[in-house]
Amino acid sequence: MNISLSSEFERLIEQKVKSGMYNSASEVVRAGLRLLQEQEEFRNLRFTELKHEIQRGLDDIEQGRIIDGEEVFEELIKRNQKFKKNNKNKK
Repeated sequence: MNISLSSEFERLIEQKVKSGMYNSASEVVRAGLRLLQEQEEFRNLRFTELKHEIQRGLDDIEQGRIIDGEEVFEELIKRNQKFKKNNKNKK
């Protein structure tokens, strides 16, 4: 397999090999591909988790387990004020 790389990537690979972190350009490329694979696996896992969370939210709505948005914001404001007050007293 032949791969064309930009001069920037070629320099990066050469630097990694010269640093002793890798024994060859092939090792650097394989490490990069492993990272890409891990990143994609993480992204897929996160996507599945998000779909699950969305479904939980939809299920809550169907079951009537909802809270008015104004109530949520009021509670957040109260918590934020309490947090600021507690942190101010610690100083």
